[in-house]
Amino acid sequence: MPTSSSIFCWSVAAAAGTVLFAFGTQPAAAAPASDAQGFLDSTARCAAPSTAVAYGRTDSSRIAVCKSPDGKYQYRGVRVRDGAKLITAATATGDGEFTAANDVATYTVTADALTVTIGDDVIREETMVEFHGPAATPAAPASPGVGPAPTTTPTKPLGPPLPAEVGGSGS
Repeated sequence: MPTSSSIFCWSVAAAAGTVLFAFGTQPAAAAPASDAQGFLDSTARCAAPSTAVAYGRTDSSRIAVCKSPDGKYQYRGVRVRDGAKLITAATATGDGEFTAANDVATYTVTADALTVTIGDDVIREETMVEFHGPAATPAAPASPGVGPAPTTTPTKPLGPPLPAEVGGSGS
């Protein structure tokens, strides 16, 4: 006949197993919806008449690079954790790479990663988990962009995050 201490131990072990099972089998979050213009309901989306030349996502960011009919590029990025947005001029640097800068940092987008640098220091490198656009193309002349990059504090507030930009894993 089992003792009360052995029953207690089995109960604790069963409860622990249930907790591990519950956390270990949570379904992975579904990928955000997208189409040829970028991510739906997101800042990382190109509005017509511009077209998306590249868009992708990392575990903590969504990015779209748009090209206007006059050939100028625009970077549209959002940090999923808090919906922080950056919309600024971009440049096609060739070989499937795009760069954008604000007053502080430079953002480089490739098929493999989003890299954020300040000067020569890499602040963050995020691996692309989804990418649509050129992987590596022959070098092309750099685009002139659309003029000086705006500051990170726009004169008109950007508004709240769009539905697809709220929440995240807290990264």
